[in-house]
Amino acid sequence: MLTRVVVAPSGFKESLSAQAAADAIADGVRRVLPDAELDLIPLVDGGEGTAAALATATGGRLVALPATGPVGEPIGTHFALLGSRDRDTAVVEMAAVAGLSLVPRALRDPGATTTYGVGELLGAALDTGVRRILIGCGDSGTSDGGAGALQALGARLLDADGFELPRGGRELTRLARIDPSGLDPRLRDVELLVACNPYNVLCGERGVARVFGPQKGATPAQVEQLSAGLENWARVLTRDLGVVDTDLYGGPGTGASGGLGAGLAALGARLLPRFEVLLAHLDLDARLARADLVVTAEGAMDHQTPRGKVPAEVARRAKLSGRPVLALAGTLGEGAHAVPGVDAFSGILPAPMALAEALVRASELLTDATERALRMILLGARLPAHAEVSGTQRPSSVR
Repeated sequence: MLTRVVVAPSGFKESLSAQAAADAIADGVRRVLPDAELDLIPLVDGGEGTAAALATATGGRLVALPATGPVGEPIGTHFALLGSRDRDTAVVEMAAVAGLSLVPRALRDPGATTTYGVGELLGAALDTGVRRILIGCGDSGTSDGGAGALQALGARLLDADGFELPRGGRELTRLARIDPSGLDPRLRDVELLVACNPYNVLCGERGVARVFGPQKGATPAQVEQLSAGLENWARVLTRDLGVVDTDLYGGPGTGASGGLGAGLAALGARLLPRFEVLLAHLDLDARLARADLVVTAEGAMDHQTPRGKVPAEVARRAKLSGRPVLALAGTLGEGAHAVPGVDAFSGILPAPMALAEALVRASELLTDATERALRMILLGARLPAHAEVSGTQRPSSVR
C-alpha cells in the first residue's frame, strides 16, 4: 500500500507555479489515498519562482523593487536574501524581470527584449553587501546574450562609429567594441554563481537562438540575425573583457536564458548545473529515499526532458534509492516514453482542447490526471502476476 508519496514537480510554463502544481497533484492523491503521508517538494530550475522558493526553504525574504522589464517598461520585481547558513547570499531570478511571461504576446520579439533589468537587480543585490549572488536562469523572454545586464552594470557597448548601441539582441551584429571601464567595481568582490542548464550553448547549430528563438517569437530570418549577433557578441566579449578560461561560443551553460550565461561568465561568473546549485537547499535525495511513490510533472515532456529538466532529475535521483516514479505532463511529445528512470507517464488532457482553455484549467486537469493515474496504479498492484499475457509487454505509459 502507498503510505508515503513525494510530490516533486516543476512549474507549468505560463499556467502553474511549481507550488501550484504540487498542490494540484496533492489534491489528486488525496482523492484516492486520503490517509497517505504527502511530502510536497515544488522544484525550481532557475526559472519562475526560484527566488521565492529558496527564500522559503532557508527562512530568508524577498526584497521588492522596481526595475526595467523585458520590453523596456518599468515593472515591479524582486530578488531574495537567503537565511540560515546562507544569509550572505542573494538570489536574482532572471525570469522575475526578463521572463517570457512578462512579454505581452503582441510584443514577443526576442530581437528587441532586454536583460537590462537583470543588471539592475544585480546592482540592488550588491547594495545589500552580500558576498555571493546566485543567478537563476530559465523561462527567459530575451536573446541578447546578457548585453542589457552588462549595460545596466556600467559597460558601454559601442558600434564602429563609437556610438552606444540600443538595447536588444538584434543590435549585437553592429557591436564593434565594449568599454568595460564603467563596470561596477563591486563585481570583483562578490562570487557570482549561475544556475543554468549546461546543455544550452550560445552559438552553433544547437545555439540558443536556433533552439529557443522561435519559442520567443522569432521568425526564421530573425533566428539567423540573432545567431549572427550572438556569435559577434561572444567574439567581442572574449577580446575586450579578456576572457581566457571560458569558451563563450559553445561552453556549457553559455546559452542559458538567451545567452545571459555568456554575458555573466565574461564578468567572472561560474556557470554551474542548475540542480547542483538549487537542490542543495532542499535535502531532496533523503526525502525521495523515504517515498513509496514519487510523482513529478512538467508542462511538456519530450525528447528534451532528459536534457536537464526537472522530471528527469527527479527520476534519476529517485532511482538511486530504487523508488518508482510517475510523471505527469501538460503535453506529451516525441521521446516522452524514453525518459530514464520514469516508470509510468501520462498526459493531463482528457480530450483535445484549445491551449487557452488548457492553461486556464491546468490545476483542475492536473488534479484529475493524478487521480486517474493513481487508480490505474492501484488496480495494477492488485492484479496477480500470472495475469500478464505471455509474450507481451506491459505499457510504459498511463493514458
